[in-house]
Amino acid sequence: MTGINLTQGPLLPKMMAFAIPYLLACFLQTFYGMADLFITGLFNGAAPITAVSIGSQLMHMLTVIIVGLAMGTTVSISRAVGGRDMKEASCCIGSSVLLFALFSLVSTVLLLLSSDLILSWLKTPMEAWEDTRAYLLICFAGIPFIVAYNVLASIFRGLGDTRTPMYFIALAGLINLLLDYIFIGPMAMGAAGAAAATILSEAVSVLLCLLYLARADLGLAFPKKSFSFDALRMKTLLAIGLPISCQDGLIQISFLIITAIANSRGVEVAAAVGIVEKIISFLFLVPSAMLSTVAAFAAQNAGAGNDERGQQALLCGIRVCIIFGLLATLIVHFCAEWVISLFVSHEPEIVRLGGEYFRTYVIDCIFAGIHFCYSGYFSAYGKSIYSFLHNMISIVTVRVPGTYLAILLFPETLSPMGLAAPMGSLLSAIICMGLYHWKFQRSADRGSD
Repeated sequence: MTGINLTQGPLLPKMMAFAIPYLLACFLQTFYGMADLFITGLFNGAAPITAVSIGSQLMHMLTVIIVGLAMGTTVSISRAVGGRDMKEASCCIGSSVLLFALFSLVSTVLLLLSSDLILSWLKTPMEAWEDTRAYLLICFAGIPFIVAYNVLASIFRGLGDTRTPMYFIALAGLINLLLDYIFIGPMAMGAAGAAAATILSEAVSVLLCLLYLARADLGLAFPKKSFSFDALRMKTLLAIGLPISCQDGLIQISFLIITAIANSRGVEVAAAVGIVEKIISFLFLVPSAMLSTVAAFAAQNAGAGNDERGQQALLCGIRVCIIFGLLATLIVHFCAEWVISLFVSHEPEIVRLGGEYFRTYVIDCIFAGIHFCYSGYFSAYGKSIYSFLHNMISIVTVRVPGTYLAILLFPETLSPMGLAAPMGSLLSAIICMGLYHWKFQRSADRGSD
């Protein structure tokens, strides 16, 4: 095996050795959408830019839902590896393959059939309707590749290996960039070309992962019964992954609601919000990487009977996220408009609106990082439902209402609208601290007595 033993050794170096390759892989995957948006902006106007920003945001939502659902795979395998039960790890992998094959089939069919309805829900501007529809239809048809890559990556993470999927997605990212220039530039395919480049690149990463698995010696055996339908094991996978998936889905749905609110104010506001949401999704890769790192560390150490090391990993992850969030907020305060202008230098109004929105929204990196780490820790102990609950409360009481009120009360600026997300995340972080103290810290204190 090429994975990292997360139960021994210095904590921070081990966490970074696990988190950095995962972060780079996530960056490269998110880079697909960033490259789509950037290159579309070079060759097209506001309508195709809006189409790609709306379409890629929806696909990002679907991707994080898949990654969240696959957390059940990562945690289950990590627990088995921590307990040195490789037979159980093999069975978890087999059950995951069957579960996600079914998920892939059902989601592809449903999304293809409901594409027009989704565009209506998002209040897509009529100028961008056809471009957005073309982008989504191609991406929906490629969902099996998106699901396959993320499930394979979750298996590697469960084994303590974040480097292997990073190598494959790196090559696929280079292919995506090349295809973007060909499809959007000389071939003038617009938003459809951006989608085609993304899906073809994802297919390459899946193919490479499968070829590697066919040749690698991972210390696992896969008898036929490993791929049999095991209701109890699948229930366990879903009990861990489904609340995380719902949590991530709710966050992304709130982003889409915010996008719909912005879309109702016209194409310039829609484009500004879409660009910032894409940049924020890139910045959020650090909290997301720490979520998975904390989950894998806590799960392996729980399997090995070392709960204290898992708690130390949680606190270490929170510190990393706070430091990153403070740095990001400071940098964006001085560079917001310049960053937006990289995407739409020829649209000064979009740059102005995007800069206002970006400068306040980026504060969310601080508070979101805290509750992301708690969510990873909760999932390692089968308490993913806590993550779902605190995000539901945050979205319903702060995030969405705050966005609507900001648009209503401050129609000339997007700065107040950008504050809704960080205020929602602050509430989530406070709830997580309370849950941790109530369910975990008090139990540990009683155990030490």
